Amino acid sequence: MLRRFLLAGAAAFGVYWWLTATPIVLAVTEPAYTPKLANGQIIFNAGGCPSCHAVPGQPDRLRLGGGLAIPSPFGSFYAPNISPDPADGIGRWTEAQFVNAVTKGVSPNGTHYFPAFPYTSYQHAKVEDVRDLFAYLKTLPKVSGKVRDHDVPFPFNIRRNVGIWKLLFMDGKPFTADAGRSAQWNRGAYLVNSFGHCAECHSPRNFLGGIIAAQRFAGGPNPEGEGWVPNITQKGLGDWSEKDFAYFLKTGETPDNDTASGLMGRVIKNTSQLPAEDRAAMAVYLKDLPPVEGPPRPAKAPK
Repeated sequence: MLRRFLLAGAAAFGVYWWLTATPIVLAVTEPAYTPKLANGQIIFNAGGCPSCHAVPGQPDRLRLGGGLAIPSPFGSFYAPNISPDPADGIGRWTEAQFVNAVTKGVSPNGTHYFPAFPYTSYQHAKVEDVRDLFAYLKTLPKVSGKVRDHDVPFPFNIRRNVGIWKLLFMDGKPFTADAGRSAQWNRGAYLVNSFGHCAECHSPRNFLGGIIAAQRFAGGPNPEGEGWVPNITQKGLGDWSEKDFAYFLKTGETPDNDTASGLMGRVIKNTSQLPAEDRAAMAVYLKDLPPVEGPPRPAKAPK
């Protein structure tokens, strides 16, 4: 009986170890590739890198020393230093390590990154865009300083368990253009669903922290803990025109003369730097999102 129990335990542990392993990652196979820095800058702004990784409390959005606290139901995460500093940032990373981190959520030492890093969206990015981003990041100022460890309680702090989370919520598929749509629509779809990672905030999540696919873009509780993120499908913003979407991405101003603030205000600082044609493409795609009913908002407490 004891032997059977031990064998069953060993088998269960083996299955767990297999399921939670980091994915097989391959080195980038185009050594002759010449990075395009101008495109890297576009990807940098589309991805909103400064929103999380710029040093808090200082005005330079290109000082990517990290340190921003990112609260969540699973604990508080702290954005890492992604400046080119060789000791505290990514200055010693190889291009392949960066591509694997962004698209696979795997660190250079082979461990899982927590999904506070939105690689569930970045997995759909084109490898050449990630390579261009890496080249652009290396042109930015080096910022020294280690970021504190995440404040995540047991069992959520066990990185190995993220392997199972990835099996549930990552499909590993690159973006595929829709041949029945225009090039502009496809560009918008690519930016919104990959680097723009709009669904990461504008979608409700289940108890495991995974996006509820049937309510993608339909809004929900603010992942940072306060307030409500709006439904950006035609159910929530059906009266917005394509021009309204594009103007909002440039200025943060809504058609009813409100202004984005908080997390969305930080996003606008990035999208405002995008080429006008990319904001227009995102607007075309967003305007085309079918109406989806979001989760019910909690009733406001009486004053």
